[in-house]
Amino acid sequence: MSPRPTAAAATVHLRDLARLRRVRDRIDREYALPLDVEALARAAGMSAGHLSRQFKLAYGESPYAYLMTRRIERAMALLRLGEQSVTDVCFAVGCSSLGTFSTRFAELVGMPPSVYQRQHAAATVGLPSCVAKQVTRPIRNREAPVPEPA
Repeated sequence: MSPRPTAAAATVHLRDLARLRRVRDRIDREYALPLDVEALARAAGMSAGHLSRQFKLAYGESPYAYLMTRRIERAMALLRLGEQSVTDVCFAVGCSSLGTFSTRFAELVGMPPSVYQRQHAAATVGLPSCVAKQVTRPIRNREAPVPEPA
């Protein structure tokens, strides 16, 4: 039989969860800024390793993966508008490398950003934003469907 957590351990756990929620909220707000795990951890009063481990336990992905998912979600919305080039969108969402952006976009969405832009321009016209967000949400953790060869 495993021992029950002590009151002190429960307090530490709750404090860590509150810190993780603040980190996640900061990523959601500041996704376009240059964020890195070290800076996020420092602001939360945690080590980078502890933040990464606890964030993954709480949210199912690392802080970096979560940040990239937020960036890709925003990029998808900008690409659907069709008013900016893929490169401009890449930089607008906070990515500094077009190659990394394109690779991660393809992993999450299942196609390169340029193809997505061509195929999905105006796809959500007329939909309420809350519905558009749900139907266009990227798939996380490399689960995008692999197209079958013709």
